[in-house]
Amino acid sequence: MSLEQEQFEQRFARIREIEALGARPYGQRFDFTHTVPQVWAEYGAKTAEELDAARVPVRLPGRILTIRRMGKAGFMHLQQGGAKLQVYVKKDALSEAGFQLYQLLDLGDVIGVEGYLFRTRTGELSVHVDQLVFLSKNLLGIPEKYHGLEDVELRYRQRYLDLIANPEVLTVFAARARIVGSLRRQLESRGFIEVETPMMQSLYGGAAARPFVTHHNALDIDLYLRIAPELYLKRLVAGGMDRVFEINRNFRNEGVSTRHNPEFTMLEFYQAYTDYRGLMDLTCELLKQLAIDATGATVVEYQGQQLDFGNVRRYTIREALVEFWPAPDRPSLDQVRDPAWLALHSNRPSPGEKLVDLFERHVEEHLFQPTIIYEYPVEVSPLAKQNPDDPSMTDRFEVFAAGMEIGNAFTELNDPNEQRRRFEMQLAMRERGDEEAHQMDEDYLRALCYGLPPTAGEGLGIDRLVMLMTNSKSIRDVILFPLLRPEGPIGIADMLRAATAHDGRE
Repeated sequence: MSLEQEQFEQRFARIREIEALGARPYGQRFDFTHTVPQVWAEYGAKTAEELDAARVPVRLPGRILTIRRMGKAGFMHLQQGGAKLQVYVKKDALSEAGFQLYQLLDLGDVIGVEGYLFRTRTGELSVHVDQLVFLSKNLLGIPEKYHGLEDVELRYRQRYLDLIANPEVLTVFAARARIVGSLRRQLESRGFIEVETPMMQSLYGGAAARPFVTHHNALDIDLYLRIAPELYLKRLVAGGMDRVFEINRNFRNEGVSTRHNPEFTMLEFYQAYTDYRGLMDLTCELLKQLAIDATGATVVEYQGQQLDFGNVRRYTIREALVEFWPAPDRPSLDQVRDPAWLALHSNRPSPGEKLVDLFERHVEEHLFQPTIIYEYPVEVSPLAKQNPDDPSMTDRFEVFAAGMEIGNAFTELNDPNEQRRRFEMQLAMRERGDEEAHQMDEDYLRALCYGLPPTAGEGLGIDRLVMLMTNSKSIRDVILFPLLRPEGPIGIADMLRAATAHDGRE
């Protein structure tokens, strides 16, 4: 028998002993008066004299992190909600069965305690326990407290264990909830309506990406998991919903990296009767307030540097290429506009694709401070309106911070005939081998034929925003269950079966 199986069976055998004391090892309701974080918030500053005078009664649950037994007394630390609190157990204060139950406790067990608050001789805020209730048995233990859970893949795969062993992880996902709430409140306060659009689509679109394919048995048709909700949201604007947004899950069949997960969350919003410059101003307002709501300030620390979301820079894509091109061969604006110069530095098929290729290779990594880059080429912007002063460019912008894109927006193309031509341009790119080029969407063209008002729309990457606001280096740190390769056989069922057999229950 392995050491792991032996420890498992020792813990499993304690279930019988717990039941013999009249306690239930699983499933008992526990009504509490406080959580551990509430105790600290309300009484963390109280002195020993103040606590003794008030004799504050508390009843709270938690998971055991430490146990220090000393004969007829002992201390434990309970963890709940990312905080921990010491409890003091004394034989004279408990019933005989209660103290016997205390002696059966293992690290990781979930219990409830009832008693009153006091400070120990060393000044630590603690609960003097009068009653102990068993709530759930931990059969596998928890990582040793001084080392925590350090295996990165294990942390992502067993997020439940990560949250137990590394309670600071909870603060990241609490911040994520604040970020989503901030964006929702800000848009609703401006008259936007939250909607839901299909996640399974017969024709995918709204972005340049490869889809995941699934099959609907009843209809006997292939469907695609959406890569973006854009075309559905614009259908709603055409129908008279002037301001709409969706906080949505998207699925893109692409690579995995510290900045990419095949399943990710975006905010997309559309506003009628404005343009991309109006959304630039709105984006700056949203990001500034978001930083305040998430961190308390507009300046956020990320990977040792300061990001100022109260001051978002703006460049055209050509200006950015000039500004950030490596010296001493920095080009002029006239050179960047010259197809011959572009051809010398990129082998992409068209001038617009060459321009974007050079931007991605030479500029993106330098955009650490929050920056808006605008006026993108037509070739890479199939749904954006052409710039009236330069038809080779569109009224589109992207938002960058920490060297990565966090948003994409543009004035929507609302001329159905021009949209048809753009789709055909994309079909030609697909025939040349571009698997991410857009498809022809006849129903979307039909919606445009009913008249889409002048509109601007934007998508913001929630996961990357959370990375920035929580100083998280990898996107997997801000997704509770990121995609991983399936692991091999785990063996938990066999361990339970063996422990049950040795215990005489089967």
